[in-house]
Amino acid sequence: MTDGALIFGFAFQDDGAVRHLTWDEIKGKPAEQPGERRWLHLNRRSPEVRDWLLNESEIDDLVDSALLQEDTRPRCNRVGDGLLINLRGVNLNEGAAPEDMLALRMWATAGVVVSLRAYHIKAVQDLYEKIELGQVPESSGDLIAYLAEHLTDRIEPVLSDLDDQADRYEEELLLPDGALPKSALAEFRRKVLSLRRYVVPQREALNHMARENQDFFSADQLLHLRETADRVTRICEDLDTIRERSFVLQEQVVEERAEAMNQRLFVLSIISAIFLPLGFVTGLFGVNVGGMPGVHSGVAFTLLCLGMLCLSIGMIFVFRRLRWL
Repeated sequence: MTDGALIFGFAFQDDGAVRHLTWDEIKGKPAEQPGERRWLHLNRRSPEVRDWLLNESEIDDLVDSALLQEDTRPRCNRVGDGLLINLRGVNLNEGAAPEDMLALRMWATAGVVVSLRAYHIKAVQDLYEKIELGQVPESSGDLIAYLAEHLTDRIEPVLSDLDDQADRYEEELLLPDGALPKSALAEFRRKVLSLRRYVVPQREALNHMARENQDFFSADQLLHLRETADRVTRICEDLDTIRERSFVLQEQVVEERAEAMNQRLFVLSIISAIFLPLGFVTGLFGVNVGGMPGVHSGVAFTLLCLGMLCLSIGMIFVFRRLRWL
């Protein structure tokens, strides 16, 4: 496998033989060739691929435009005797975030499957290795059903990791001194929403594929497609559950922070209430006018301090009786 215009290409013969195709055998010719089935896996970022699709492949211009779009959502549309399919898979490339799902665009007829990708997709690698071992898809429908199933296989472990992460967050918040970094839940919710953005339309695409294109797939392939669509439905439901759990966790964090803030403000209010009369007393005895009691007494200051201490103790006692402390 290479990252040129042609990543790889297979020609499947009626007798089960498989032949590797080169870019020279493909360019300048239509995508579909009589007497053999083909799978052409192309690099969407290559200018040569764009030129071949638009000028030489003899694929409908509407399909070409859809295959070369920069941003797509999962879908399955019938165009003439072929299917235009966009599916998404988690990004398992080194250094990448799984939730940044990769697009796999396909044009499929009975005689050819043209697939395009911008980055390496492990589900495609799985099928490539299977063909190299001699396990050839029996039809274009079989090839598509296999890719859909294995794209889903790769999503489930990522979903399991998100579920475990939600469990860890809940356990941390249940601890007496449990706390989460300010950005942890926001980043977690972003991951969940990024996955859900593509998984939900992928469910609809797979359901439409199995429901509206029964002439394109065999009974066994339709069974596998329906099972894959059911698995994607369960993934969507689990993502919705995880999303709701993240909302609850966010609300709990907000409530705990608000409660902590209220507690601090309450303590400050009590301190202010205790020192308010003391401030009044000290301010009153600090006026610089004649007639203040104790001006000529040596024990007046001591008596004043003792009086203020008793006042403070009395106020604390009253606050405790009122259950403010």
